[in-house]
Amino acid sequence: MGALLFYTVVFFLGYFAIHGLNVFARRILINRRIAGLGGVLVMAVFHGYKIINSPPPTGQAIDAIYALAYYVVFPVSVIVGVCIYMTWQEKRDCDSL
Repeated sequence: MGALLFYTVVFFLGYFAIHGLNVFARRILINRRIAGLGGVLVMAVFHGYKIINSPPPTGQAIDAIYALAYYVVFPVSVIVGVCIYMTWQEKRDCDSL
C-alpha cells in the first residue's frame, strides 16, 4: 500500500500546485483534479518504465507484469476511481440545489 500513498501524495502535490496558480492568477486556469491526475499518470509512466527495465529482485518469485499491476495499475485505478466518484458527487450536489 506504499505505492497508493505515494501516488496520493503526487496527486495532492499537483492539485495544490494548480490551486496556488489559480489563486495567484485570480481565476480558474486549469481544473485541479485534472492537473492532479495528470501528475499521477506521468509519474505512473516513469514508474512503469523503471519497473520494466530493472531486473527483478533476487529471492522473490514475482515478474514485471505482477509488479506493474500491484505497484502501478492498482494505485492509479483507485485514484482515478475516487476522482470520478468525487466529480460525480459534486455534480449531483450542484444539480440538487
